[in-house]
Amino acid sequence: MDNSPEPQPVDPAMLRYLRLLVTILTGTMIAGVLVIIFLLVTRFADKGPELPETIELPDGASAQAFTQGRSWFAVVTDDDRILIYDRVTGQLRRTVQIKQDGS
Repeated sequence: MDNSPEPQPVDPAMLRYLRLLVTILTGTMIAGVLVIIFLLVTRFADKGPELPETIELPDGASAQAFTQGRSWFAVVTDDDRILIYDRVTGQLRRTVQIKQDGS
């Protein structure tokens, strides 16, 4: 009544091959994690852009939004103007008036 199948013999060469594959995969995964950690640390350790301590807005205007480029930064005011400043000097370069729709 014992119908259990006989265990198949294990090929030692196949075991060595599988052990080598697992070792290589483990090493590759560890190296990949280390590279990702290195990239995250070097990218986030970068100092952010320099901004002026204060920004002089025209009288009666208050800031609603802020954005920046390489050599400029812009402030959107509550009176629908975009004020574009030079990043180095802090001087006002241009003022853009936003037109409202008539609807």
